[in-house]
Amino acid sequence: MTLENKVALVTGAGRGIGKGIATALAREGCHVALADINLTNAEQTAKEIAKLGVKTLPLKADISKSVEVDRMVSDTLAHFGQLDIAVNNAGIISIKSVNELTEEDWDTVNNVNAKGVFLCCKAEMKVMQASGGGRIINIASIAGKEGFPDLAHYCASKFAVVGFTNSLAKELKRSGITVNAICPGIVPTAMWYGPDGLAERWKLEGETMEESWQRHQDLLIPQGEGQTPEDMGQLAVYLANAEHVTGQAINVDGGFTFH
Repeated sequence: MTLENKVALVTGAGRGIGKGIATALAREGCHVALADINLTNAEQTAKEIAKLGVKTLPLKADISKSVEVDRMVSDTLAHFGQLDIAVNNAGIISIKSVNELTEEDWDTVNNVNAKGVFLCCKAEMKVMQASGGGRIINIASIAGKEGFPDLAHYCASKFAVVGFTNSLAKELKRSGITVNAICPGIVPTAMWYGPDGLAERWKLEGETMEESWQRHQDLLIPQGEGQTPEDMGQLAVYLANAEHVTGQAINVDGGFTFH
C-alpha cells in the first residue's frame, strides 16, 4: 500500500517518539492528525510537518477517556474523510518501586498506557472496518516483554499492550486491518534522559546523569547507543505498508532483547 495521500492519526504526537513517527509518515506523503494532551505541542508539531507538503490537523485528546477518544477519531474523519493508519503512541511513566507505588499510581499509568490503547483501537477499527481495511500500530516497549525494577506498573501496562495487540490482530484477521506493536528500546526521551528519568534514578554514587546514561547504553545495548524517535518512524512506515505482517511486537532496541 502506497502511503501517498493516506491519512494517519498519531497520538502523543507533540514530541518524542510520536513526533518522530508522524514526521516519518508525512515524509511518505501521509496527511496526519496529531493528537496530544498538550494542544500547544500538537500545534507546533503540525506546523513543522506541514512544511513537508502534507495536510495536518492538531487535536487535543486525553486517551484515557472514551468520549475524548471518540471525538478525536470523529474529528479526524470529518476533516480528512478517511482514516487509513492509526498509531497509538501516547503513554506515560512514573518511576517507583512496588513499595512506593500507590493505587493511584497504578491506575494512572495503566489507564493511559493500557486502557488508552484499547479505547483508541476500538474507535479506530470501526472506521477501518467500514472502509475495508487499515493499519493499527500500537507503541509498546521492551518493557512489555521483560520486567525492570522500579517499573512494575509500567511494565504491566506495556505487557498488556503486547497481548492486546496480538489478540486484536487475530480478531481482525480477515478484515484487511493489520495490528502490530513497536517495542522501543532505550530512547533519550524523558523516560530515560530527563531530570526524573531512569538514568538519574539508577546512577551510581558520584556519577552524573549523563555518565549514567552513557553507562546504561554501553551495558544494555549491544550496538552501544540508544535508539531514536526516527528509528521508530522507520518501522512505522514499514508496518503501514506491510499487508501480511500482523499480530507482531517488533523490537527496535539495538539488540537488547531477542523475544
